[in-house]
Amino acid sequence: MEQRRHWWNGKWGRLARRDVFLRVDADRWHVEQRAGGAEGISQFYEYGSADEAEETVRALLEGADAWRELSPRPPSAWGPAV
Repeated sequence: MEQRRHWWNGKWGRLARRDVFLRVDADRWHVEQRAGGAEGISQFYEYGSADEAEETVRALLEGADAWRELSPRPPSAWGPAV
């Protein structure tokens, strides 16, 4: 599964932090909505097209939070250079 995009609401702490992830695996698109940081609670959505997944992302990002897009780390940042 490849992470394509990641948004964060700009807030720190388990009670306030929220993240939204857009991922793809072959021809299936996945959206994860997470509340509470890395150890928080997630909701998952699965779609057959990028358009459907992006529509859900837009809906999740609506509201008063100041969402920021975070760039996914390239694979080379995950381990030693080969």
